[in-house]
Amino acid sequence: MPSPGRSAATSRRRAGGAPLRTVRDSAVSPSPQVALDVIDLRLLLLLRQDARLSQRSLARELGMSAPAIADRVARLERQGVIAGYGVRLNWGALGYDSPVYLTITAVQGYQQGTIMEKLAELPEVDEVLLVTGAFDMLVRLRVRDVRHLRDLLLNRIWQIEGIQRTETSITIAQMKTKDTAEQLLASMIDEQVGAKSAMQNESAPR
Repeated sequence: MPSPGRSAATSRRRAGGAPLRTVRDSAVSPSPQVALDVIDLRLLLLLRQDARLSQRSLARELGMSAPAIADRVARLERQGVIAGYGVRLNWGALGYDSPVYLTITAVQGYQQGTIMEKLAELPEVDEVLLVTGAFDMLVRLRVRDVRHLRDLLLNRIWQIEGIQRTETSITIAQMKTKDTAEQLLASMIDEQVGAKSAMQNESAPR
């Protein structure tokens, strides 16, 4: 759906020779990879399954002392592996059952970092991704219904300077919720255990 037109003069005033120059101010900086052992991964898996587990419970599960667990948790927090603790919401119970995806094409030459910042200010915007391909950004929205979506587009998103065109994809169905982090952590544990076992077999006397 094309957004309402804006004056060419206004767009030219905000356009620049490097339209991606301000993206770094709005984008998340990549985190360096952290070296983790099997105990770290098992600890993360337990916390992912239940972040309310006490250090004593974690120590019992991992066969370690509580102070040793506290030291590992503190290190993982310092390294940024553990970014925080929280709850997982059931969006359907809150009335925001199905996500909506929005592709955005920016005015040629417009500072895309500025558009990202304006989008991030909207409560309904869950995520903004700068992508390669036929359009510039992919946005995930949380709305209650079509009326809410219409109001959001007309009165908020299409009022953002620099947005030339949008296309909306409404979710019809989605897969059952899965915990990607939990599955990837379990896979990483299996990889490390398998690699360690292979090394032990290679070094064993024949």
